[in-house]
Amino acid sequence: MKTWIQINPKDNVIIALTDLPSGTLITLQNGHAFTLQEAITKGHKASIQDLKIDDLLWKYGESFGHATSDIKMGSWVHSHNSKTNLNDKLDYQYQPIDIPSKASVADNIPVNIYRRSNGEIGIRNELWVIPTVGCVNGIAQTMVNQFLVNNPQLDIDGVYVFPHQFGCSQLGDDHITTRNLLQSMAKHPNAGGVLILGLGCENNQVPAFMQGLGDIDTKRIQFLISQKVDDEIEAGKDIIQEIYDTIRHDKREIGTLSEINFGLECGGSDGLSGITANPLLGQFSDYVIAQGGTTVLTEVPEMFGAETLLMKRAKDEPVFHKIVAMINGFKDYYQQHNQPIYENPSPGNKDGGITTLEDKSLGCTQKSGTSAVVDVLEYTQKLSVSGLNLLNAPGNDAIATSALAASGCHMVLFSTGRGTPYGGFVPTVKIATNTELSEKKKHWIDFNAGQLVSGDVPMETLLTQFVQTLVRIINGEQARNERNGIRELAIWKSGVTL
Repeated sequence: MKTWIQINPKDNVIIALTDLPSGTLITLQNGHAFTLQEAITKGHKASIQDLKIDDLLWKYGESFGHATSDIKMGSWVHSHNSKTNLNDKLDYQYQPIDIPSKASVADNIPVNIYRRSNGEIGIRNELWVIPTVGCVNGIAQTMVNQFLVNNPQLDIDGVYVFPHQFGCSQLGDDHITTRNLLQSMAKHPNAGGVLILGLGCENNQVPAFMQGLGDIDTKRIQFLISQKVDDEIEAGKDIIQEIYDTIRHDKREIGTLSEINFGLECGGSDGLSGITANPLLGQFSDYVIAQGGTTVLTEVPEMFGAETLLMKRAKDEPVFHKIVAMINGFKDYYQQHNQPIYENPSPGNKDGGITTLEDKSLGCTQKSGTSAVVDVLEYTQKLSVSGLNLLNAPGNDAIATSALAASGCHMVLFSTGRGTPYGGFVPTVKIATNTELSEKKKHWIDFNAGQLVSGDVPMETLLTQFVQTLVRIINGEQARNERNGIRELAIWKSGVTL
């Protein structure tokens, strides 16, 4: 088993793939050898040369910061002796690179899906109750609980409530984005049917909500305003029963992997994220795009420091300008709130070996593979172009997952080095960056990308195993978050609450 790695020949650090004691002999590919001056924890970095203050630090073949003190060869490189190179907004130039056409994949893998009447496809046939306002969260759950008592054996994939705290007392864009996100949920094809439950006096009024949905199947999407009926629980149960009796007859049929939209996300990253799980997702993204499929990358703050790599891959100049607007818009968002743009990574990231935001971003963007960026989506905007899309949303796990699902992703592929039980309102597949996490948190983790280093499993084999796992989940096997009953909704709030 490998114990350390130099990712790129330009790099002046190595990454420990296991805990390395002080005195460990390191022999580089060029034959140069040295010993570690101190113990290096798994996922952390050591210098492979003597560095002076302000010397640039290199990983992935890119600079991830600079030294803040002299660093001896074989010494630990981390936040105590290094710092980000980033500051405020930048001027970007359109400098596209040639992106080789992806060889098409002959065997577009068959999967079992639901075909909806509007032409969209789903990978689940669930019944959702969506509150327009947080005031009705409790009664929504009560009516679902009572419905389930009367229907203990379901012919669908489940009945779920998605509570949230918004829908009223919001000003400006927050009110609009809350309504837009909930409308996107209501029309998500993983839901065979939906009950929109309102109170009656909230800002997010049901009649306006209905108008924004456009053409709908009124047997599958229904509405209830609680203040307008005598017993909202009984009325709600009756509507849920009616929707259920419609969607219980839906059947899966054969489709292809390329019809599925995949969200790409990470959370609790560590020093192995950019070596194992994120490159695996990048390989998968290229693989499914070669079949004509679609992936979506989000978490804009975790692109800072690596954004130019994405800009160079814009399919044309208009898309380049969209990426620039997204990046600079998010920096403006920080500055408007008097917050530092580069206050990242988190304590958990640092414990796992990530030193600066560039270090984190260069690893995070590995998820995007090497394909061209074909479009940039605003928060709550729906997918319209096949290929690699970028989505404007923050790095918060819950908000990013909900944003990906609202954009039209059928599932979210979530790499993690520290572990998290979280799940969104679509299957949220957890990919561990290291074997220790996968073995410790079997009930959280769906796939172990740590095999790439712990078991010396080649990437090609790992990708095949990963695709097989995803096919099973698409076909109906529950992801760990689904087995654990964790399905949540989070809405991005950026303005004032009354």
